[in-house]
This record gives sequence, structure tokens and C-alpha cells, in this order.
Amino acid sequence: MSFVGELQWRGMIHDIMPGTEEQLGKEMTTAYVGFDPTADSLHIGHLVSIMILKHLQAAGHKPIALVGGATGMVGDPSGKSEERKFLTEETLQHNLVGIKKQLASFLDFDCGENSAEIVNNYDWFKDFSLLGFLRDAGKHLTVNYMMSKDSVKKRLETGISFTEFSYQLIQGYDFYHLNKEKNCKLQMGGSDQWGNITTGTEFIRRLGGGEAYALTCPLLTKSDGSKFGKSEGGNIWLDPEKTSPYKFYQFWLNQTDEDALKSIKIFTMKTEDQINTLATQHAEAPHTRVLQNALADDIMVTVHSKDALDNAKAAAQILFGKTNEDNVRELSKDALESIGQEVPKHQISKSILSKEIGIIDLLSEYTPIFGSKGEARRALKNNAVAVNKTKVQDSKTISFADVIQENYILVQNGKKNYHLINLI
Repeated sequence: MSFVGELQWRGMIHDIMPGTEEQLGKEMTTAYVGFDPTADSLHIGHLVSIMILKHLQAAGHKPIALVGGATGMVGDPSGKSEERKFLTEETLQHNLVGIKKQLASFLDFDCGENSAEIVNNYDWFKDFSLLGFLRDAGKHLTVNYMMSKDSVKKRLETGISFTEFSYQLIQGYDFYHLNKEKNCKLQMGGSDQWGNITTGTEFIRRLGGGEAYALTCPLLTKSDGSKFGKSEGGNIWLDPEKTSPYKFYQFWLNQTDEDALKSIKIFTMKTEDQINTLATQHAEAPHTRVLQNALADDIMVTVHSKDALDNAKAAAQILFGKTNEDNVRELSKDALESIGQEVPKHQISKSILSKEIGIIDLLSEYTPIFGSKGEARRALKNNAVAVNKTKVQDSKTISFADVIQENYILVQNGKKNYHLINLI
């Protein structure tokens, strides 16, 4: 299947410039997507563009990921109601390192002629003078043309600075530079980028007369109309320090049936036949959540690792499944840490267990699990407390025999109220 055909059945094309499909069918084509380094991690809102680059490379074409060290200093007005805050050069450089590392896990940078590349537009803008840019770029587009773009028109009422107004000039010049230096003939991005991308094709036409094409993907929303990629805590990041692998896994697992079917087409490399088979299995037994499980498993391995997936599953099974103490003792340290990122975690000194201590003291004096000894005692008498998934009474004493993986004790108060004690 052609690259465009692949994107079409997956629902990943919003706009495409005439002649684009013919160009891709004619020869190996170099294409790029831009990423602004406004944070040191990409989030799942970027994943559609990343997957488009991945499909492009799988179809035999050459992908370029442009990380906007220069454009990140200006700020894209597209989809914004107000001007974003400027970042320092030091912050931008820090962000660039994190983004480059994440992109490297999706694309093959050593596969011959169509190896992926990462470029930074700061490399060609850093030596540009203001007068030089106005002469070489600014004179080729009229203000009328620039004001016709939706990204500008939507901001005219609230106000747009000259800095943001000039953003499309800079992005357009990026395309021209890559077209001239790397024979890049296609720019891709989200549908809100159509105006900026077509500015680039206009640049190339006016300055060099070369071929240039554009393709955009839809901006995703959930089935309820809310913004895709957001949770109650904000963005779902690819960086495990910003969004734990467990939370990342749960985000995909908790998709609605409608969203899961859309997402598995966009965010995995599964074939149309594979997805149709999964959809059929899901329809026959929706309660098994076949689509959600296949989606979450696939994307966890791609973004994090098979170990991270196993740890997230093990943690979820302990927190929500029917398990016993043997299951808890089989957990790896990473799986226990995954639990510790989702439930209250309390640190105590290992020296406390140099002699056995009573369960009531552990729960009310050494940790704040209960507010008082009386409260702890009542819960124990009501058979509500479990240590490592085993119900305990107020006569229970805690020793090193209760410690898992040398550092952890899992306490449960009621059905869903978990606490992880970390011995240091």
C-alpha cells in the first residue's frame, strides 16, 4: 500500500496538496515535520506527527524531524489565544536534548538511503542578520498574503505581536532551506499548520521554483469532544519522569471503545487486517476490552519498554485484580515503584524493624496511614487492614519477614485504599 493510501485508511489525512501522492509515487521523497521545543519532552499530542514520519519511512521515504531551536524562541500563534512566554536559550537547549532522544526511539537513523535525520533550524538562523532576513525572505510575501492565514486572522481581534506575525516567514524559510539543502519536497504537520506549511511551498515557488508539497493530519479530540492527550493532571508526556509508565498505560487502557478503535489505527503499526480482527473480537465480547488492551500493550512497548509494560500490568493487577500475598512478593522493584507513584508512599527507617513492632504503631505512629491508634485499632477489629494482601489483626507484629524486595511493605485499608511503605 502507498504511503498516502496507508494514511487514508487510518484516518490520518486532513488536507493534502494536489500532486503530493504523485510525487511520493515517483521517487524516494524527503519530508519533514517540525517540533517546537517548548518543553523537554514531547507529549502524546505530538504522536500523530511522529507516526506519520514512521509510516513515511516504512514506505521507503526519508523522514526529517526538525526541532525548532529558532522558532521556539518566537512562538507559533497557531491555535493560541495569547502570546506564549519566551524561553531562554539555555532552556531551549535543554529541551532539545530530551526531544531528540525521544524521536530516536521511533525512527531508524541507520538504515541506508532513507535513514531519518534530526535538524535544528537554529543552525541556519543563528547567523542571519535582521536586515539579511528581511531582504532574503521578507520581501517575497505580501502582508495581505500573511494576514489571510487563519492563524493570524484569529488573533487580530485580541492582538498579535510582530514577532508572532513573522512566525510563518520563519517556518516558510525552514521549508525553503531544507528544499534547497536536502531536496526536501514535502512538509507535514497538524491541520492547524496548513497555513504555515503552504507559506513554505509559496517561498519555494517564488525563490527557487522548486517542487514542494503539503500534507496535514487531523487534530484529535476524544469522542466526547474534549482535547485528546489531556488527563486530569494535564498533558500525557512521553517522559516517564513527567508521566509515570503506569499512568501512561492506564490512559490508553481507559479509552472508550470508539476512541480505542480510532487510536489503534493511528498510534500503532498494526495492519488493517490485524485491526479488523481485533475489532471483531472486541465486538463479540466488549467487556474484555480487546482493543484497549492491544492498543495499550503496543504503545507502551514503543514509547517505554516491554519491562515497563509488564510492571504497569503487574501494578494494575495488584491494585484492581484478585491477588494474594504470593502475587505481591513476585513483584519487581520497578513494579512496586509503579504502585508507589499511584498511591500514598511513606518512608521509614529500616532501623525501626531492628526489633518487631506492633501493627498499630506502624500504622499510626511511624506512618500517617491512620490518625490515631484508636482509629487503627477499630479498622483492624473490622478486618479492614491487609499487609501485603493478607488480612491482619491488632495482634500482628511487623518484622523484616514482611518486607518485600528489601524495601517495601504494601498496606491496604478497605478495598481500594492502598499505601506503600518504603524502608530506607
